Amino acid sequence: MEKESKIYVSGHTGLVGRAILEKLKEKEYCNIITKTHKELDLTNQMAVKEFFEKEKPEYVFLCAAKVGGIWVNNIYRADFIYQNLAIQLNVIHYSYLTGVKKLLFLGSSCIYPKHCPQPIKEEFLLTGELEYTNEPYAIAKIAGLKMCESYNIQYGTNFICVMPTNLYGPNDNFDLETSHVLPALIRKIHLAKLLQQNCKDEIVKDLGVNDWNEAEKILEKHGISKDKITLWGTGSPRREFLYVEDLAEACIFLMERVNFTDLIKNKKEIKNTHINIGTGKDISIKELATLVSKIIGFEGDILWDKSKPDGTPRKLLDVSKIHALGWRHKISLEEGIRKTYESYLKGIWKKK
Repeated sequence: MEKESKIYVSGHTGLVGRAILEKLKEKEYCNIITKTHKELDLTNQMAVKEFFEKEKPEYVFLCAAKVGGIWVNNIYRADFIYQNLAIQLNVIHYSYLTGVKKLLFLGSSCIYPKHCPQPIKEEFLLTGELEYTNEPYAIAKIAGLKMCESYNIQYGTNFICVMPTNLYGPNDNFDLETSHVLPALIRKIHLAKLLQQNCKDEIVKDLGVNDWNEAEKILEKHGISKDKITLWGTGSPRREFLYVEDLAEACIFLMERVNFTDLIKNKKEIKNTHINIGTGKDISIKELATLVSKIIGFEGDILWDKSKPDGTPRKLLDVSKIHALGWRHKISLEEGIRKTYESYLKGIWKKK
């Protein structure tokens, strides 16, 4: 990519897209296209066709996706598979038809089998059963990966795919119903701390409700009290977490330096050309909750509702491929959580 190259960042208001957009600007890329969902519905084939034919971007970061935590993934299964498939089909196909020089597709570590050997290598894809609660989302992401790979093989395109581990950071989704584990922990523990300090007005403001009675019902529903919080599962699953600014750095690094042809190992059977992005380190959810409590300053107990699902037992990515290409993460988990909590306190996430 050149500094004047025409670059389209899809999903630029989301966690990943915004981080990539800000990092591109920081690196002085000056010809960036963005569209909000209202301006361009990526599930609408004709709208996407018209956009690509008019704008003709040279480089595309495909960050747009429907995402959420374990509960929302399991409840809105049809929405997750339909919307993600539609976005991918449209953006990838019209990138090909309009001659995009290079596209980077963002997947997820949930594409790998539920009971996968650890750490997870790229070649473990499609070697076992998926985790049931996020199966529709995972299948959609696998389809996007295989679509990029297939277009590269048949049409000679230069579409690369990255599979990041669990992401977090400023502009994350802190909604108590739909958020992923780390932002959910930050908000729940923050609210419990406010309750411990009897800061009722701040809690009402944080929850965006009219009065304390409404706030109290929400806190009770989500297992938040001044002495304790109750979290889903056993706390035993292990997860790897990557600060979103590190992911943005990795994506731009790959777009600048790595092509699809660099990732082919076997020319007779081209597959598993995607790249894992992570830290190579994991932590149990129980340990994570303790760490977040320490950073926020909550001194109550953490209880576990074992009737609720744990999800995949462990998801630790093997990141040797991206290390060999020359990239490593920089921000530690503790530093990243502190930065994310600071952004939450500033209300950045509410301004999306």
